Amino acid sequence: MTYISSRLAAVKPSASMAVSQAAKALSTKGIDVIDLGLGEPDFPTPAHITEAAYQAAKAGDTLYTAALGTLALRKAIVAKFSRENGLDFTTDEIIVSNGAKQIIFNALMATLEDGDEVILPTPYFVSYPEMAKLLGGKPVIAHCREEDGFRLTPEILEQAITPKTKWLFLNSPGNPSGAVYDEASLKALGAVLERHPHVLVLSDEIYEHIIFDGLEFISFAKACPQLKTRSLIVNGMSKAYAMTGWRVGYAAGPLPLIKAMATVQSQSITSVCSIAQAAGTAALEGSQDHIRTFRDAFQRRRDLVVKGIHAIEGLSLRVPEGAFYAFINCAGLIGKQCPDGSVLNDDTAVANYLLNEGHVAAVPGAAYGMSPYFRISTATSDEVLGEAIRRIAGAVARLKPASKA
Repeated sequence: MTYISSRLAAVKPSASMAVSQAAKALSTKGIDVIDLGLGEPDFPTPAHITEAAYQAAKAGDTLYTAALGTLALRKAIVAKFSRENGLDFTTDEIIVSNGAKQIIFNALMATLEDGDEVILPTPYFVSYPEMAKLLGGKPVIAHCREEDGFRLTPEILEQAITPKTKWLFLNSPGNPSGAVYDEASLKALGAVLERHPHVLVLSDEIYEHIIFDGLEFISFAKACPQLKTRSLIVNGMSKAYAMTGWRVGYAAGPLPLIKAMATVQSQSITSVCSIAQAAGTAALEGSQDHIRTFRDAFQRRRDLVVKGIHAIEGLSLRVPEGAFYAFINCAGLIGKQCPDGSVLNDDTAVANYLLNEGHVAAVPGAAYGMSPYFRISTATSDEVLGEAIRRIAGAVARLKPASKA
C-alpha cells in the first residue's frame, strides 16, 4: 500500500531543520557541535509579553477565537501597520495564523490551481518552493546575482513572468542574504508588475525590525500603493519579539483573499492559541524598547562574523543589510581536497565538511536555490560566533589544493 501522495513525494523536508538534526545526532555522540543552522533569536521573550499570556490564562481566556484572530490582536495589527508602515487596513483585512509560514501556506492553498507559477528570487527561504509544490504550484526561479546585492531586478522579473504566473515572492530583509530593498528598487519592480495585472505579490517582511547601518525599512505596499489590492503583506512576532515558539504570524491583504485564507484556516487549525494571541497583542501594544537592543546586538554580531569570514582564504561575504544570517560564498573551496582525500565538489559537500571536520552546522546554499554558498545564523552570542569562526577557519586551513590531473 502507498501512503504518500505523489504531490508530497516531490516535497523536500526543511533543509535548516535537517542540518540541526544532523548536529544533534553528533552531539549525542559526545561531540561539541555549534549549531548555526536554525534562525532563532537567542533572547528571551520580553517579560511584559509573557506576563500578558499568564494573565490571559488566569482570566480564562482559553477558548476558541475567530478564525481570523481575536479582534483585540487584529486592532493592534491595524495600528501597527498605520504607525510603523504608513498603511491603512481594516480589521477584516487582517488574519492571524500559526506563524508566518502558515500565512504563506494558507495564501497558496487559497489561490493556486495546478500548474500556476510562483516566482522565487534567489536566494529564497527554503520553504517557499516546497510549499508551492505541495499545493500544486510550479516554482519559477528568478536567478539574482551577488553583484546586484542579491536583489531582484526589473529585467529579471520581466523575463520570469508568464501568463501562468500567480505570485511573486519578495523577502526584505532577506533570508538568507540579508538583502534590503529600498523604495526605488521596490518602485521599479512595481512598474513591471503594473504591466501584468494577473500577478499577485507576497511580501515577506518578518525581519523588518532587524535592519542595520541606519537603513530605512519600506513595506512593498507603501512603496507601491497602486498594487495594494494585489499584495499580501506577511509578518509575525517570531523575530522582532523573540517569540518563535509562540507561533503567531499575521498578514494584511485584499478582503477577498483574506476571506479565502480564513476559510482554509477554519477548516484546518480553527484558530491560533488564544493565550498566544493575548501575548501578541501585548507585544504590539507594549514597550518596543527591546527592538533597538536586539537590533544593536544583531548588528554587532554581524560585524564580528563579517570580519572573521573576510580573514579566511577561500571564503567571502557580502555584508548583510538586515536579518541575522551570513550567506557565505565558498567558491574558493570548491575542488579542494579534504584530509581524508575526498574532494569538495559543491556547497553541500562544504557544509558536510564543516559539520564533520569543524563541528559547525551550516546550511548549503543549494537549499536556497543559489550555489556555491552556505548560510550560518548569527542569532547567537558573540562568544559562540567567535568560536564558530575559529573552527571554520581551522577546518578550511586543513584543506589541500585541488589535485592536478
